[in-house]
Parts: sequence; C-alpha cells; structure tokens
Amino acid sequence: MVTPMSTESVLDQMVMQQVRAWDVLDDRVLEVMRRIPRERYVPRGYREVAYADTAIPLAHGQHMLAPKVVGRILQAVQAAALDAVLEIGTGSGYLTACLAASARVVHSIDIHDDIVAAARERLAANGVGNADVRAADAFEAQIEPRYNVIVLTGSLPRYDERFQQALESGGRLFAIVGDGPVMSARLVRRVSASSWTSEDLFETWVEPLVHAPRTARFVF
Repeated sequence: MVTPMSTESVLDQMVMQQVRAWDVLDDRVLEVMRRIPRERYVPRGYREVAYADTAIPLAHGQHMLAPKVVGRILQAVQAAALDAVLEIGTGSGYLTACLAASARVVHSIDIHDDIVAAARERLAANGVGNADVRAADAFEAQIEPRYNVIVLTGSLPRYDERFQQALESGGRLFAIVGDGPVMSARLVRRVSASSWTSEDLFETWVEPLVHAPRTARFVF
C-alpha cells in the first residue's frame, strides 16, 4: 500500500526539486513557498497536479505560473516588510499570497471579474489580510507612482514604460517581454527620478496581458 505524502513533504519536494534547482537560492523565498500550500489556490479539478512543475489552466485561457517561475519572480523583486506591491494579473491568487507574506500590502488587479472573485475568496479563506484585489484594465487604469515592487504576470509583446513610471525610487519591476516563442524575464530598477536600469534574468513564455500593445508585423 502506498501512503500519500503529507502536504509538508510535497511542499518541501516542490521547493527543493523544482524551485531551488532553478537557481532560487534565497532562503526567505524558499521559506515563503514552503509556508503557503499551493493546492489551496489551484482550481478544482487540478488539485492532483498542484505541486507539479507546470503551469495550470485558469479561466479565459490564463494559466497559474509554474512554481519555479514564481520562485524566480519573488527572488528578483525582493519584496520587504515596508513595501507596497502592485501585481498586474491576479490569476489564482497564489503569487498574490506569496508577495503578501513578505510585503506590507499588495494591490492586485485583473481584467476578469470572475478571476478576481475567485482569488478574493481563496485569499480570504487562507487568512491573507494585506492583499486587495480588484477588477481593472491595467492599460486604462491610472497607476499612481507609489509602488516599491510591481509584478506583471502576463507578458508584454512590446515593453511599455508606463509601468516603470509607477515605481518609487529604488523600486523593482518584473516583466516578461517578447512575442514568443521565447520571451525574456526582465528586472527593471528605478535608480532616480529619471533613470532606470534593466537586467534580463531568464527565458520563459506566458500569455500576454489582455490589451497589451503588440509589435508591428510586416506583411509581404
């Protein structure tokens, strides 16, 4: 008879074999991912693959990011206890919860009302009280320049500077840029009122944010 693994064992296996093995070496990040059971944020019907090394389908053709990508995001942005975080693309609410475990507050927006409602329910059920989730279009909403961390969970076919403008000095922006089949995960830092640095971190692929500007294509 095979004994099912405990949640703690499966979480530790996910962290060590997937997340840490993909160069996520920050102990604070690994501890956050050990503390938050991913299965509680996975849609019904996918619980058995909650800890698998895969993106999990959500409504509207969206996907829950693979654990190793979540780990790389958390390691890149280094959310801290006094930070205000903006997440664009709430998804399942799992990354929201991970960010909220380290930051002062997380404001998360998603264009789909039903995704917002489901994420709110999951976050409330798991006692996450410092995350606010609302429905909005990131390309129409006015984003105030007051965030220490901004995370875009969908890709930008063409990089859009409006998001980096919303960073406080010293703030960090994570974005995935490109039009496939390979995209570049990018970390942008605001170093002064008028200057930023940019670093490419790794290659991946995710769906573009809804209404994200597209690159022009030549037709012959």
